[in-house]
Amino acid sequence: MKILVIQMKMIGDVLTSSILFEALRKEFPKAELHYLIYKHTLPVVENNPYIDEFVLFNPDKDNKIKDFVLFLKQIRQKEYDIVVDVYSKINTALLNIFSGAEIRISYHKWYTKKAYTKTFEPKKSLKTNAGYAIENRLHLLNGISSAFPVEIKPKIYLTSEEKSSAEQLLKNSGISFHRPLIMCGILGSSASKTYPLPYMGQILDFIVEKTDSQLLLNYIPKQLNEAQKLLALCQPKTREHIYFEVFGNSLREFMAITSCCDALIGNEGGAVNMAKALDIPAFSIFSPQIKKENWSIYEDGKKNVSVHLRDFHPVKFKDLSKKEIQKKADTFYGLLEPNLIFAKLESFLKEVT
Repeated sequence: MKILVIQMKMIGDVLTSSILFEALRKEFPKAELHYLIYKHTLPVVENNPYIDEFVLFNPDKDNKIKDFVLFLKQIRQKEYDIVVDVYSKINTALLNIFSGAEIRISYHKWYTKKAYTKTFEPKKSLKTNAGYAIENRLHLLNGISSAFPVEIKPKIYLTSEEKSSAEQLLKNSGISFHRPLIMCGILGSSASKTYPLPYMGQILDFIVEKTDSQLLLNYIPKQLNEAQKLLALCQPKTREHIYFEVFGNSLREFMAITSCCDALIGNEGGAVNMAKALDIPAFSIFSPQIKKENWSIYEDGKKNVSVHLRDFHPVKFKDLSKKEIQKKADTFYGLLEPNLIFAKLESFLKEVT
């Protein structure tokens, strides 16, 4: 039996959908399991013992008509028995049709439903604290069997060499493992998913004031200007606690460094999902347009905690669509002042430092 899982999206989505392989492997030990993902997201699922093969899609190349046709032929030649399409877009619906698989499963959408043999509506209630992102994905596997679990926690598989290298980097940078070390997710995946830098500066000031922690900033070289702006917004004492030059030069190195931290605090997104998959406590600040219940994965109010403007001003969102909220992201973010967050953040810091 050959099974293909499709998740052509962001890093956090690819990591979260990888839980399907653990479930499939336990139910079908001898099955051949393949994962179709964007090429740049591969590092987050490397070394996953449940995945036999990665089918990599390069959006810069493979979205061109000629190359996409060749990609369709490649999928056809694989002769899959089952395709589980978590992405559920028009291009992946075409992949399903051309796959020739006998069983094709995805979410129910009027414009793609004919491409599949079984579709599912998103769940309307949760059975666990795993969150809808987890339970909805595993719900898709009911199209194969009813024996699958309701929830599985995503996992990242680092090598001992990667962990040792990260520890050595931190030691060489003057970081002490006898004091709290916190990774700070200072930037979201877009401007509309980034907590305002002046507010984030106050968050970092608060962390240092309450814990005397050492801080690392999660940014990549092309985000240097934004990171420097944030640094300038912090109090002088806070800047003394920030190891600005210490960051991962690759996604694997970032994950290895994060695995050495006591917690990750910052914008909700891929970095938070990675921290949770590494069993690192996470405090996340949701962007206004994202539904907290979808991505508040394994929240327990202690070591996995989040805040959303809706927690404090639910009326502000009444009758507004996601697009309408996103257009006014700056306005909504402005309402989520740091003093609304501090009480919950302080409780979290007491748990993890």
